[in-house]
Amino acid sequence: MKAILLRDLGGPDLLRLEDVRDPEPGPGEAIVRLKAAALNHRDVWIRTGAYAGIKLPIIMGSDGAGVVEAVGEGADAALVGREVVINPSLDWGADERFFGPKFRILGLPDNGTYALLVKVPAGNIHPKPTGLGWDEAAAIPLAGLTAYRALVSRAATKAGEAVFIPGIGGGVATFALLFAKKLGARVFVSSGSPEKLERAKALGADGGVCYKDSDWAAKLREMSGGEGVDVVIDGVGGETYNECLDLLRPGGRLVNFGATTGPVPKVETRRIFWKQLNLLGTTMGSPADFAAMLEQFADGSLRPVVDRVFPLADAAAAHRHMDEAGQFGKIVLEIG
Repeated sequence: MKAILLRDLGGPDLLRLEDVRDPEPGPGEAIVRLKAAALNHRDVWIRTGAYAGIKLPIIMGSDGAGVVEAVGEGADAALVGREVVINPSLDWGADERFFGPKFRILGLPDNGTYALLVKVPAGNIHPKPTGLGWDEAAAIPLAGLTAYRALVSRAATKAGEAVFIPGIGGGVATFALLFAKKLGARVFVSSGSPEKLERAKALGADGGVCYKDSDWAAKLREMSGGEGVDVVIDGVGGETYNECLDLLRPGGRLVNFGATTGPVPKVETRRIFWKQLNLLGTTMGSPADFAAMLEQFADGSLRPVVDRVFPLADAAAAHRHMDEAGQFGKIVLEIG
């Protein structure tokens, strides 16, 4: 089969289309002929050597949607021919609160979705949401799962609450906006791009601020009614973390799923204990989280935001586009 194989760490041009051996299903496994895959920042960190446990060569890619082509012994033969989306959270374990020792993410160390075929546990495939295109379905898994767990399973966000999502435009942040609005929350966002702020408002955001403005936090507090917000869904970290703590109302929740701008220099603990704040960490999600997340698309009221679609052979160009950080929503690879 054709696949994008990463043999060396470095720039996007190292991503080359090659012929590799077709995967074969083992017991309880399924082979999916992919129609589309999607990029995540995780792929960039792997490509550049900024991720733990890298093994080469590897077929990257955590997100994918396609048609089940074959199953191994013990898997349901009725799955063959079905249109599916893949849950990239492998071997989560029995505890909903935290993943177990065998947990891993599709695309490293297991070969992923930048390919015509991918092998996954049969329990990790789910029916493709009706009415979504292949590019939309492939855009959902990793970012949708991370956003849903942060917003719902961890923060327990409720209708009417105020939610702040810094760094709008990335995949997780954009899904968090969509899910929060469907829950009935008021949503406020930040970005360094006026265009991204306008895109967010078109998707339902109640307000947005430019984080390059020195008084962005004060502006956001005023937008939210002067009392701050109930929930922060943060994948940014860095210098803005303490300002997010300031923005939270007493009893508020900050859920952190990443730190794209680097570590937090110093956490002001008095903000936490004085306001009785809840600081929650999260990453990916359980099988139950994934199933509940997909249900958000069942009635047709939500559609994933796809920024741009590239052919599989142009994976290098897709990675360059992600490196430029100009995207709003998911970057997708069309396959087959």
